[in-house]
Amino acid sequence: VCIIYPPVEFVSAGFTISSIFSKVLGSEDENFISYHIKRTIVTLGVYSILPLGYIIALIASEYFQDVSSLLIDGSIFWKIFFTTSLALPVLALYQIRNWMIDDFKQHPIAINLSKFCNNNNRDWKSVASDINIEFRRVDKISIRTNSLIKIIATENWILKVTPFTVLIAHQSDASLVVQKADTHQISLQANNETQYLNIDVRSGRQNVGSFTIRINAADFKDLEDRIARDITILPNVKFHKSITEQFIDVFKETIKNNVRYETTEELDLCIGCMQARSNVKLQKLCGDDSGRADSCTTCYCKPMWCADCMARWFASRQESDQQSTWLSSKCTCPMCRSRFCILDVSLLSSEDREE
Repeated sequence: VCIIYPPVEFVSAGFTISSIFSKVLGSEDENFISYHIKRTIVTLGVYSILPLGYIIALIASEYFQDVSSLLIDGSIFWKIFFTTSLALPVLALYQIRNWMIDDFKQHPIAINLSKFCNNNNRDWKSVASDINIEFRRVDKISIRTNSLIKIIATENWILKVTPFTVLIAHQSDASLVVQKADTHQISLQANNETQYLNIDVRSGRQNVGSFTIRINAADFKDLEDRIARDITILPNVKFHKSITEQFIDVFKETIKNNVRYETTEELDLCIGCMQARSNVKLQKLCGDDSGRADSCTTCYCKPMWCADCMARWFASRQESDQQSTWLSSKCTCPMCRSRFCILDVSLLSSEDREE
């Protein structure tokens, strides 16, 4: 299982098919398509011998005395398993042979590339050359969604690398639609709440199939910036496009529990966005009277900010790699520099009447 779906520890240690056979595969940067054609062939070969390797390991550990004892004394399950373990490498070699005929013309990657041939690109190798050139550029983005799959977006191409093929779409005729967003309290990449997006990639080109890419919502902005076309978000799909947006929602929910601030002043538009009405006031409520340099202090500024802009300001003053401590951290007033914490942020009492 660790070879088929290597965990993070195996990937970090370089115990993956790509790392072990790196000398055979060559450089992905120099020849992207050739690298992945070789990688898929090696992957199929390695996967096919795993059951046979398991049988050999059982015999070596004396679970079975030898092959004859497995065939004679073993159950019907082990007999079928042993027969299958012998057949899989043979079938894999047959498939690899078919892929290699006519200079890999029947390989799944070559077949996918051939669908993009036109008058300017007479065969799949011409399309492969275009992708190789764009992949070498520094402006591409590469998002690894798990240990087996990664998403690559170059100037003109969207690529989904899987164990046995590379799914391809050209940006000029592709449409991207965010179909679903699901939230998890914990993930393999982080210990805090994580959102994942399922994005459907459909090509307008004939015979080019659609495919789905699943990425962390935190990577959405990077993908959106690299894609030349707009990414459609369905009305029922709600997600945080960035960590800051996620923090803003948590910030706003938290300050709802704080004491409201009563005022009869006529309020202006928020000086941060100049769109929303000012609706928060900083007033010392946390009870931090320690007198230390980092203690909260009194702010005498009138309400001039909306909750969203105050949350953005608060987030911008925190350490980007310490997201778990943002809510418990402190910040300074954007106007008078008085120090405050989230307990000192009060919504105006007028907010209750508007709600």
